[in-house]
Amino acid sequence: MTRVFCLSTQERATFTPSLQSGQRALPMRARTSLVITAAALCHLLVALPLVTSQLLPGSFSADSLPQAPGKASTAVTIQALQQEKDGAVYKLQGEVRILYGVYRLSADRITYDQDSGDAEAEGRVVLEGGPNDEHIEAARGTYNLQSETGKFEDVTGTVGVKLRNNHNILTGPNPFFFHGRVVEKTGPDHYVVTDGSITTCELPRPKWTFVAHKVDVEAGANAKIYRTNFRLEGIPVLYLPFATHPVQKAPRQSGFLIPNIGRSSTRGYTVGESVFWAMRRDMDLLAGAEYFSRRGWAPDGEFRMRPSENSFADLTFFSVLDRGVNGVSQGGTEIRLNSEGTFRSDTRAVANIDYLSRYVFRLAFSDVFAQAVNSEVRSNAFLSNTTGSLFLNASTSRYQNFQSAQIGDVITILHAPGVEAASVDQQLWRTPFHGAFDFDAEGLSRSEPQFRTAPLVGRFDFSPALSLPLRFEGWSVRPELSLRDTIYTQQLVPSGGIALTDVGNPLSRTINRRSLEASVEVRPPALDRVFDGEYFGRRWKHVIEPRINYTYLTGVENFSHILRFDDRDILSDTNEVEYAIVNRLYAKRTSPEPEKCGPEGMPALIIGGAPPPSRVPWERSQATTPRPCQEGPGTREIVTWELAQKYFIDPTFGGALVPGRRNVLTSTVDLTGIAFLTDERRLSPLISRLRVSLNTRSDVEWDADYDFRAGRVNTSTILFNHHFGLFTIGAGDALLHTPGEISSLGTKPVTQKFNQFRSVLGYGNSNKRGFSGAVNLGFDVRLNQLQYGSAELAYNWDCCGVNVEYRRFALATVRNENQYRFTFSLANVGAFGNLRRSERLF
Repeated sequence: MTRVFCLSTQERATFTPSLQSGQRALPMRARTSLVITAAALCHLLVALPLVTSQLLPGSFSADSLPQAPGKASTAVTIQALQQEKDGAVYKLQGEVRILYGVYRLSADRITYDQDSGDAEAEGRVVLEGGPNDEHIEAARGTYNLQSETGKFEDVTGTVGVKLRNNHNILTGPNPFFFHGRVVEKTGPDHYVVTDGSITTCELPRPKWTFVAHKVDVEAGANAKIYRTNFRLEGIPVLYLPFATHPVQKAPRQSGFLIPNIGRSSTRGYTVGESVFWAMRRDMDLLAGAEYFSRRGWAPDGEFRMRPSENSFADLTFFSVLDRGVNGVSQGGTEIRLNSEGTFRSDTRAVANIDYLSRYVFRLAFSDVFAQAVNSEVRSNAFLSNTTGSLFLNASTSRYQNFQSAQIGDVITILHAPGVEAASVDQQLWRTPFHGAFDFDAEGLSRSEPQFRTAPLVGRFDFSPALSLPLRFEGWSVRPELSLRDTIYTQQLVPSGGIALTDVGNPLSRTINRRSLEASVEVRPPALDRVFDGEYFGRRWKHVIEPRINYTYLTGVENFSHILRFDDRDILSDTNEVEYAIVNRLYAKRTSPEPEKCGPEGMPALIIGGAPPPSRVPWERSQATTPRPCQEGPGTREIVTWELAQKYFIDPTFGGALVPGRRNVLTSTVDLTGIAFLTDERRLSPLISRLRVSLNTRSDVEWDADYDFRAGRVNTSTILFNHHFGLFTIGAGDALLHTPGEISSLGTKPVTQKFNQFRSVLGYGNSNKRGFSGAVNLGFDVRLNQLQYGSAELAYNWDCCGVNVEYRRFALATVRNENQYRFTFSLANVGAFGNLRRSERLF
């Protein structure tokens, strides 16, 4: 980011967990003691081999320099082809080198005064060294070894770079190059460049430069640039009265960011500016606004805090003051808070808060497709403690599901602060029995159009369980018995109808739900076979794992009177059998050599959901880091295929099932994500879950539910991702048949079908020099329209890069938008444009 009018140029750095600012120790500046051999005394040495003259520092002979009391001596080493001494003055010629502390001064000719420490150098002058790897090349210059100050002419220099085998090796976090007519070294780490330039590109032909009358460089801190113009390929494009360039390891300074501009078919031309405030080392604030020529102002901001290694807070704000389209405003506000803190090894506090004023605002203005179409808003906060096998939790949460873009058409469920206690399943003393329990006490409320509970409904839930795990001859049998008692301070009075609008009415009367559950899980011995020989350099093993689970639950006679808040409230009577079989195919590499799977291309470009985020929001996601290949011999699960189904002995679930509605019960919610129960039935759909993972670069997944009764596939989701070399490809298809449901009185059940296809294609990666590109498409087969599409092209040089992106949104009647976005990034400086890093395809 570039600071304008006394402001900063650097990007914000990742926080360091330390709360105290580090202090650089000031080195002792010693006077020079120089001693040379007697053979060189006042004589001209002609055509002699290389001479190195050095004696122990601190000697008080005629050729040494006494030091001030309390000052340490620093040895000086001279190397030259020719040396001449006149008193305390040495005239050196031919490959001259003067080594002093961590610095080295070299030239064709140097005149050195032993008493004052002054050195006059001419011809291929080089001064290099120091803790920041400073390197200066000049035509001529003067330098004082004692004060480490001097003046050089016609200078080219670097900070944080070492020349090794004719190649520049970066040694600092923010290396840069500079050139100047005159460069003054006014202190050990301080330079003043007059009539020069600064860049992070390699000289002599940099892609971009800041050309300035004066550049003030503090190695290990910042480079302040006065009266500068920014040039691309030597062409001036931007004038700045003042700017800074980061040189230190954690370059965080307050200032204005580089402005961003863009173009959208619905927002018009956009221009924005932000200011960054580095409050402390562990805290900062970014605030700004964009102006949309067709819609209005859009303020935004972010506050970040990292008080310790195990705690953080990230608060973001985005709003649009929309003038509206055809008199209809789509403006709104979204605020998010992500925070976490660990007080002890067993106590943790987390808060993930999301506030959205209107769903149409997210649809119209979110620049991420997956977020724009997400109608759910979740907020939760908890304080948890885990001691041994006991888990204690205090929590509160709020859930919203927007049914449409209309104001007020939303379901809101609030969990007021409550407490929860649970234990893991463990052996009871020295008996063969195992036990566990779960307890929950909290206040709740629910509101939706035409229905609202009391502001606070009390719910107290307690469930102990007792089990007896048994094993014999490879068989595993686990009978379990559990009780459950749940008390509500309010109940539901059913309306008697079956239409969606027939919700019922809440009644402020206590209701008690009691249940008894008995279950038996049987796992026969697994069948396995190890195949002879090797195929593709691997040994192969096939394993078949069957299981059967019988469940009988009784006592829930008041299911229709229970208010629905979460999964604790959908418990019903059942008498069922679940049977499943899992096939697993393992492969073991026999070679001790590491697997050669090559680069991963674009790890974050995948089908099947967003990459898993980092624990700390602003840190780099782990999904953007290439996954390592397998090292040496190792076993990998290549294929996993599970088939499962349930047989309902009681198809009415104790009278809980309502024909004509999509019934969501505990018995079915864990089996499949679709509510298939619309009337009485014995068999559930057949559930198939198949995953094939050949290596860390390839993954195929197919989840399908086949309904024998309807003779069709209810749901099918296919995901494919493959990374090979610099290429990334992915494809996915999601098919859904919703069961028929009566929407209003007198209507027939309505069945809906959805079919959406997504694909991605990429070449290169974000750090690759040269060309990289990616395409992401989302197509609705039923509507025969492209819902979402984006294409991004990037080209990186050694010190800068440009990204150009086109995006297309087609979200019903709410949004039909084309976006044109770009960013021009300068290494270690900042970026200009409106394509944010978090929103790029790669």
